[in-house]
Amino acid sequence: MMRRSFIKTAALAAAGTAVLGAPASAMMKEGKDAGKKKVLLVNGSPRADGNTFCALQEIEKQLKAHGLETEIYQIGNKPVRMCINCGGCRRNGGKGCVFDDDPCNEIARKLADADAVVIGTPVYYGQPNGGILAVMQRLFYSAGHLVQNKPAAAVAICRRGGATATLQTMNMMFEMMNMPLVTSQYWNIAYGAAKGEVKLDKEGMQTMRTLGNNLAWLLEKIHTGDGKSAPSREEKAEFTNFIR
Repeated sequence: MMRRSFIKTAALAAAGTAVLGAPASAMMKEGKDAGKKKVLLVNGSPRADGNTFCALQEIEKQLKAHGLETEIYQIGNKPVRMCINCGGCRRNGGKGCVFDDDPCNEIARKLADADAVVIGTPVYYGQPNGGILAVMQRLFYSAGHLVQNKPAAAVAICRRGGATATLQTMNMMFEMMNMPLVTSQYWNIAYGAAKGEVKLDKEGMQTMRTLGNNLAWLLEKIHTGDGKSAPSREEKAEFTNFIR
């Protein structure tokens, strides 16, 4: 099967339907009970505690306030492989990507047990960090059925520009996987250069909190139908334009 056809097939697959092989395989086991909902937040920055982490942490606080289970997973700063279109993930019985020496398959296993995902990245040359981009491409290609219909949000952290292009790149993958996009009061962007500087972006931090509230509300709507008519809103923060 050609790569383009395979991606289309994965994107059209019903939620929970395996498109890569036996759904009972060890990696693709989906035995999560119907109890507490979990959100996986992926830090696509090589810095474990930099600005991207700070933004994800702000989202995580809101999710926990709504009673959701969370985990922030960092891809780290070791080399990440790109997809080489070898087709191995279509022939190995649902074991995921044949390259098992970087975070791709571990994230897939965590996604099998998660109800939603937030992926954050710093902006490099108007694009997502190359490492997280490579991981996302392999992840959705080799384990796309694990993310079908799960809410998703991309978060971009930049010094000055390129964040909207970064969000578009990431959202295009979510859209191909039938993943509802979680929005906020502004694009999911926050600004900062030096470590921790993103916390000074008051509007950006409020955007992250609103994103967390919206995600919690959407999950409640999806899984119980009992969510409020709309999430509560903070009073609008002062604009943070970062003009020095």
